[in-house]
Amino acid sequence: MRDKINADLTQAMKAGEKVRVGTLRLINSAIKSADIEARPSGKDKISDDEILAVLSRMLKQRRDSIEQFTAGGRQDLVDKEAAEVAIIEVYLPKQMDESEMKTVITGIIKEVGAESPKDMGKVMGALKQRYAGQMDFGKASAAVKDILK
Repeated sequence: MRDKINADLTQAMKAGEKVRVGTLRLINSAIKSADIEARPSGKDKISDDEILAVLSRMLKQRRDSIEQFTAGGRQDLVDKEAAEVAIIEVYLPKQMDESEMKTVITGIIKEVGAESPKDMGKVMGALKQRYAGQMDFGKASAAVKDILK
């Protein structure tokens, strides 16, 4: 994953794609920061799954920013964030739609034997372990709460 991002960065630099270069540099910076945070636990570099988590966080931050900029009437900033979202999404697996997400959640709930909202941690842990980068965990959390009422 790291190699793909770096190769794409080199290609974007040669092509003169300023937005893509900037976004890929932000991605590399976030990955390096996560590498540094992981060092005390004995890891030199984070895994591809952890890179997916970093990218998911970046995507969520940009989507939140888009909402705020839209509310503030700053279309120029909305366009910039939307361009970054499109570039980040290239490196993430296909996102599940609502129906796929509910099907997966229902299966996990049965698998871990969750019966009440107290078991939500087990369900969310299993979802994050298996479906990192494939679903919005904010929406998944709301769906789990709704099912476990």
